[in-house]
Amino acid sequence: MQTYDIVGVGFGPANIALAIALEEYEFPGSRLFLERRPGPSWQPEMLLPGSDIQNHPCRDLVTPRNPRSRYTFMNFLVENQRLFDHLNLGLEFPLRYEYAQYVSWVADFFAGEVRYGTAVESLRLDPHDANLFIVTTEAGESIRARSVVVAPGRTPLIPSVFAECDPARVFHLTQFNQRLEALATAAPLQHIAVIGGSQSAAELVLHLRDRCPDAQISNVMRAYGYRLKDTSQFSEHVYFPEFVDYYYNLSGDGKKRINQHLHYTNYSSVDKDVITSLYARMYEDKLRQAERIRMASSSEILSCGVQGATQGQLQLEVREVNTGAVAKIENIDAIVLATGFRNLGVGEGEESCPAILQGLQDHLAHNQNGILHIQRDYSLSAREGHAVPPLFLNGLCESSHGYGDAGSFSLLALRARDIYESLSDKLNTDQNTRTSAQKQRKAACHTDRVAEFTGAEVQ
Repeated sequence: MQTYDIVGVGFGPANIALAIALEEYEFPGSRLFLERRPGPSWQPEMLLPGSDIQNHPCRDLVTPRNPRSRYTFMNFLVENQRLFDHLNLGLEFPLRYEYAQYVSWVADFFAGEVRYGTAVESLRLDPHDANLFIVTTEAGESIRARSVVVAPGRTPLIPSVFAECDPARVFHLTQFNQRLEALATAAPLQHIAVIGGSQSAAELVLHLRDRCPDAQISNVMRAYGYRLKDTSQFSEHVYFPEFVDYYYNLSGDGKKRINQHLHYTNYSSVDKDVITSLYARMYEDKLRQAERIRMASSSEILSCGVQGATQGQLQLEVREVNTGAVAKIENIDAIVLATGFRNLGVGEGEESCPAILQGLQDHLAHNQNGILHIQRDYSLSAREGHAVPPLFLNGLCESSHGYGDAGSFSLLALRARDIYESLSDKLNTDQNTRTSAQKQRKAACHTDRVAEFTGAEVQ
């Protein structure tokens, strides 16, 4: 059984940023990343035409930490001969499709450190060595690790009213493209429902209007209507590195007050351009007397079930939250859940521990609310009387570290730096080994440059 200094669970943007940091800081230890997907990708089910990333392109995988890195988004454009074409677009934010290409482009540089198509089934302590983890894959392979960085992404939130529904017809947006394509191949879609009032929900409604020109689209949300996202420069300070320290040190009540004030910087709100585009299209449909998008706002869903003896069609029973009026939305072919993701917590729609860490719960410290206690350096602490090797959460710490951990690229690079520094300290890497490795790499780099400059083959 092979032993690695670092095993990363997941190889999305968070752990890609860590891989860059490990390389650029010349970490001499061994590392391996395990990714369940068959290859590098980012949000493959939500690469909708015209959608953008909602953050400045330089808040990428590395620039805030090292703007001279070869792995910046700008260098990606240069190396792919698209810099001036991109600058000439005049867009505030890059297209999501192009940013997905950027993420995959960077990931390809680290292909030798990643095993794709490898889902992790469990993580436990080595019963024979308290300084090691054993990572077990779904294929049954076991790998030892001196430290583990968990970055599997957040768990999709499936409201309980949909828990028993047919997953082929009722699915989270993280499965949008594949599920919709499968249904559309079997039979033309006549009626699709989108649940939610978020940015993703609005983008899905817009996309479905064009993708399924003969279908009716019902959009059910608790809110009165789509709310404009708070993009004030002052509110955007939640994505500054200083805010992480501020938020982390707040009391529970302080965090709650901040969350209430800043909720619409990231949740239950939509960018102005998307709202304007959706509203204009709905208005145009009205002019043409072809109102295909129907909004069921201020509504909560009471039930979801199969409609009579029809061929798999569904119906929703909804209640208007202000008047109490109950109505049915019938003859639905597919329901897309734009219902968000679970955060760490003990409330409705939250989880006290990521599923991958369930086997370690008894060894890990929890706070007074029963949630995993996360240190400022994103590490998890051992419960009193227990010992746990270095273990980190990369991108799952919104409840403790604030909105920079809410799936945004904004602080990925700096979080990777913090995790790297703590990992190096906790692993207690031998300084002589580190210095020797640095010298060897510098010598190899010098040799390559001499060969390139002189055109000679250096033996």
